[in-house]
Amino acid sequence: MKHQFPEGFWWGSAASATQFEGAASEGGKGPNIWDHWFSQQPNRFFNGVGPEVTSDFYHRMETDIELMQATGHNSFRTSISWSRLFPDGGNEVNPEAVDFYHKMLDKLDAAGIEPFINLYHFDMPMALQEQGGWESREVVKQFSRYARFCFEEFGSKVNHWFTFNEPVVPVEMGYLYDAHYPNVVDFKRAVQVGFHTMLAHAGAVSEFRASEAQGKIGIILNLTPSYPRSQHPADLRAAEVADLLFNRSFLDPAVKGEYPQALVELLREHELLPECQGDDLSLIACQRIDLLGVNYYFPRRVKARESLPNPEAPMLPEFFFDHYEMPGRKINPHRGWEIYEKGIYDCLVNIRDNYGNIDTYISENGMGVENEERFIRDGEVDDQYRIDFIKDHLRWVHRAIDEGCHCRGYHLWTFIDNWSWCNAYKNRYGLVRLDLKTQQRTIKQSGHWFRELALNNGFDG
Repeated sequence: MKHQFPEGFWWGSAASATQFEGAASEGGKGPNIWDHWFSQQPNRFFNGVGPEVTSDFYHRMETDIELMQATGHNSFRTSISWSRLFPDGGNEVNPEAVDFYHKMLDKLDAAGIEPFINLYHFDMPMALQEQGGWESREVVKQFSRYARFCFEEFGSKVNHWFTFNEPVVPVEMGYLYDAHYPNVVDFKRAVQVGFHTMLAHAGAVSEFRASEAQGKIGIILNLTPSYPRSQHPADLRAAEVADLLFNRSFLDPAVKGEYPQALVELLREHELLPECQGDDLSLIACQRIDLLGVNYYFPRRVKARESLPNPEAPMLPEFFFDHYEMPGRKINPHRGWEIYEKGIYDCLVNIRDNYGNIDTYISENGMGVENEERFIRDGEVDDQYRIDFIKDHLRWVHRAIDEGCHCRGYHLWTFIDNWSWCNAYKNRYGLVRLDLKTQQRTIKQSGHWFRELALNNGFDG
């Protein structure tokens, strides 16, 4: 069967500044929370590998953009580093960063690759984290000033802007589960961080509307469908609460301009409502997005709690549900994540049916594999498993489009093996293999296949 995609479909990949650029202490860049945390606790990073060099795009831009062409990219998403552009997080702009990003945008344009530019990807400038990070309303205001500068400086070269990538992740990992800096475990502070993040998002959208920047603005959300163990009311309620907390807490305000009443009631019942000032909700209501990026990796399967929460333990989202491992599920053994391809279709159908069928694209989808060197054949990684993974998801994307979903593209995570936060280089995701010792780049079998996919705007099978 031929799976042909609509004309003008976006084929490409996604990356982020901290994971991809390197040069963490070069070019006038100031430290962000990852630079700081690694300097304090390198033991918390896989094999003690930090963000200093990563994939070294800062020095290897021309080669990497040529490799993007060689792997069929017509579009590419990355982020601007806030702490590179404003080393102290404030008003002093770094001219070396301005030159770097102009050069990047010009080279992408010359290569026929449409830039998708995101403003924030987990990388708070350390100077602003010391002021409270997303707990601080002053930092929220500073984000609007940063966004305004980006729109004014780069707006003529960018048609697709995004405010945040996966804004729930800093909330979860930084303020609930002690997995990212600042390593807080406090549900109420987490809710405040989430609310301020959406307030910062709305402020940036407002700046975009007021600027002369062209194109569209949106947000990138990792939507993880919540599936109940059964149709029992208690399991259904568990799935509803998980969906409210992890998906709708960002999806609804971004697309609909309002928070779900069920979420408000849940937070009020448990005294978790964030502090909100006069015009906050009206700002969020007025600044809805044009384009939604959907990151999809795995489903969330939940069931009703089978025991009462430990009264001595900190309150966490798991107060409301237990996780459920579905028997017979397909697993990526290298990452521990369930592979459930239909979930990507369910996300798109949900947006079609409940969110006005807003324009979307798959902004991330990918397969991380540990010790990928064992699959090297004749100098290349033979990653047929990644090709199969992409095909299996694209079949469901194609079906969703056939059924009327406004999905405009597919970006893989990621272009080249990159640094993945505390996991560093444990799991490889790229179309291009990176040798960490030599920085040599080699296209994998999936990269050659992806080129044919993009050139043909589809695939057989």
